[in-house]
Amino acid sequence: GGSVAFFFGTLDPGTISGSGPQGRVVRADVEAAIESGPAGTAPVVGSSTAAAHSGMDEEVPVNRIRKVAAKRLTESQAVPHFFLTSIVSVEKLLDFRTEVNESLKSQGVRVSVNDLFVRASAVTLRQHPEANSSWGGDTVIRRASVNIGIAVATDAGLLVPVVRDADRKGLGAIAQETVALAGKARDGKLGPDEMSGGTFSISNLGMFGIDQFTAVINPPEAAILAVGAASPVPMLRDGVLVDVPKLKITLTVDHRVMDGAVSARFLR
Repeated sequence: GGSVAFFFGTLDPGTISGSGPQGRVVRADVEAAIESGPAGTAPVVGSSTAAAHSGMDEEVPVNRIRKVAAKRLTESQAVPHFFLTSIVSVEKLLDFRTEVNESLKSQGVRVSVNDLFVRASAVTLRQHPEANSSWGGDTVIRRASVNIGIAVATDAGLLVPVVRDADRKGLGAIAQETVALAGKARDGKLGPDEMSGGTFSISNLGMFGIDQFTAVINPPEAAILAVGAASPVPMLRDGVLVDVPKLKITLTVDHRVMDGAVSARFLR
């Protein structure tokens, strides 16, 4: 009873004439049914199983989000960019995070390492307005607001919700907003205003165990920070070998807007 999945679709045994003993359906009958394509055996279009068994390439339809991302990424490749990497100790940062989370426990808020990078980047951008800029053709546009885009991976593709005026918000507020934005991104409920107006972006793949990578600029922004995973690195401290957590951060820069020395000062 039931149906039999076989390569290109689903066959209903009730529609196949059996040539075996007492009318039983045998392999030759199934193969003949596939070749003749009887009713109820419509091929499964785009089936990866079908592609694998047929030796044919599979064409996967592209959704709207990936189409937009592809267009933006293509635009980004026209930007003359370079990369700067720093290896930073996050020992004090992680201790600070523990203190902050302890103080925010009663509010039900928990700050992530990425939230700390959002806040730190926002404050630094306010101090270094040249990094909070865009290329305007004949001018460099200094942005009035510091709006941090956060790369979020979703089933539909990569989305970048924006934390607006991040330099004016405390860690607790940033943590609550990033959780809410990431949740809306994964549920496909982000509004256009929540994905626009960014002046700087952060992409963090540390949670996936990536040590270092370079991120693609999100035009018209002039820079994006890639954050890797924190790993223990042995160091001598007062003659004793200790493990110190360190991670690598890589800044991708639009060379039209900033030169190496200026970018290095911002990253430092």
